[in-house]
Amino acid sequence: MKVLVIHGPNLNLLGAREAEIYGSRTLGDINKALKKLAKELGVVLSIHQSNHEGEIVDLIQNSKSYGAIIINPAAYTHTSVAIRDAIAAVQVPTIEVHLSNIYGREKFRHKSLIAPVAIGQISGFGAESYLLALRAAAYIANAKRSNPKKKTS
Repeated sequence: MKVLVIHGPNLNLLGAREAEIYGSRTLGDINKALKKLAKELGVVLSIHQSNHEGEIVDLIQNSKSYGAIIINPAAYTHTSVAIRDAIAAVQVPTIEVHLSNIYGREKFRHKSLIAPVAIGQISGFGAESYLLALRAAAYIANAKRSNPKKKTS
């Protein structure tokens, strides 16, 4: 199974920005942990980071060959109808991830435009949020293989 991982804007600054919110692990640390777990689960990862909304939309639109998408849309969570619509259009099971608990932060972060088109959302567990999402993606893929006619969302 192939999983597309998309890290949104400013996540390239992890480890150097707001450690009290996002922790001290870098994006490289998170990607390394994802690759290690993917190998254990027999999952092939394609990992991308972009600060550009259109590039993220292009990645999603080209995701038809993937069994799942893990996306941390970051600030675009609350603003991007384009990313939301791309996820809805491709119908690839998508898991929304956040390092912090967006519902425990500023009020403007409480609304996710992505959540209604995602199969689930994991937030507030720091870097572990990504690993939980990868386990969920593997579970979803196995459920689809076991029962291809059953809808998983």
